[in-house]
Amino acid sequence: MGFLSDALSRIKPSATIVITQNARDLKAQGRDIISLSVGEPDFDTPDNIKEAAMAAIRRGETKYTPVAGIVPLREAIAAKFKRENGLDYKPSQVIVGTGGKQVIYNALLATLNPGDEVIIPAPYWVSYPEMVGLCGGTAVIVDTTMAHNFKLQPEPLEKAITPKTKWIILNSPSNPSGAAYTRDEMKAITDVLMRHPHVWVLTDDMYEHLTYGDFEFVTPAQVEPRLYDRTLTMNGVSKSYAMTGWRIGYAAGPEELIKAMDFVQGQQTSGACSIAQWAAVEALNGPQDHLKVFRKAFEERRDLVVSMLNQAKYLKCPTPEGAFYVYPSCAEAMGKTAPSGKVLETDEDFVSELLQAEGVAAVHGSAFGLGPNLRISYATSTAVLEDACHRIQRFCASLR
Repeated sequence: MGFLSDALSRIKPSATIVITQNARDLKAQGRDIISLSVGEPDFDTPDNIKEAAMAAIRRGETKYTPVAGIVPLREAIAAKFKRENGLDYKPSQVIVGTGGKQVIYNALLATLNPGDEVIIPAPYWVSYPEMVGLCGGTAVIVDTTMAHNFKLQPEPLEKAITPKTKWIILNSPSNPSGAAYTRDEMKAITDVLMRHPHVWVLTDDMYEHLTYGDFEFVTPAQVEPRLYDRTLTMNGVSKSYAMTGWRIGYAAGPEELIKAMDFVQGQQTSGACSIAQWAAVEALNGPQDHLKVFRKAFEERRDLVVSMLNQAKYLKCPTPEGAFYVYPSCAEAMGKTAPSGKVLETDEDFVSELLQAEGVAAVHGSAFGLGPNLRISYATSTAVLEDACHRIQRFCASLR
């Protein structure tokens, strides 16, 4: 009998974490490395949020909190959902977790039984299928295409639903593709779900405020109110408020589900960090002026990166609607030979050789379930992005 759990055999390491660490290690060895692998805004947390955290410390807000979160934060979250999404939730329908990842994991742990299926459109955030597997469920991957801008279409969704389907996980704007659903596109998906009342919706709206141009963000229960009673709407402060390290995610949904998640969390971590919760109150209730600054900078960076990557030999890069990632195809580079003599057979070969030859770290698309592509984060300065894209162009030109 082995010492380690068999559950570990059902999951893989996070590719984004592995590649980011590889880039750090090479940089520590003295290599000139540009990391475009991390999903983290390069902006600092706004000052009013930091001040609120320090004020909370001075007030002595340093004790254990309720498992589901402090009441002022749950009230702020309920107000946010009403104000921005037209969704009515009571504080008792809200839960706060140590990051969005914990919120999703707790929802799956509280609801999945062996044999239950969870539909996940690909490309997907690397953690979704691994969390489903850890919780004993079966991830059912439904591929999207670049022709449809990496958005799930109604027909493949309909075919993927079985009597065993318990959840669908939707992420808009998407990590890794940046794709976001318009109201009509989301309605086409919710129309399918209305025909299958046993399927619940877990929507990851973490990049809600990072959309560009005239794009209007929508979330499933907003588009189709009849899904309200079987939708868990997840969000957080990590991306929009540059608070990744504060580790605050939250969700709202039917009270019975929230109570079950509270039950799980109570035997897991209990409440999230008290200081971070008070900072999140200020983030949601306080001034939102920084969002315009963030969006303008990210949109300019997106346009720069898309333009430069489309000038690179063998790459094709669509323009995403949101988040801070692009997801170019490197299909035309497959079969080419890198400067090292390595023949590129996979997108993982592509990003590995790019890192070795030019010192640019990106994440291979197959880690997100769909390739041959690569995910590039543009959450860094314009100067760094220009340098990185020139290096990518040079690498692509060197392929034979």
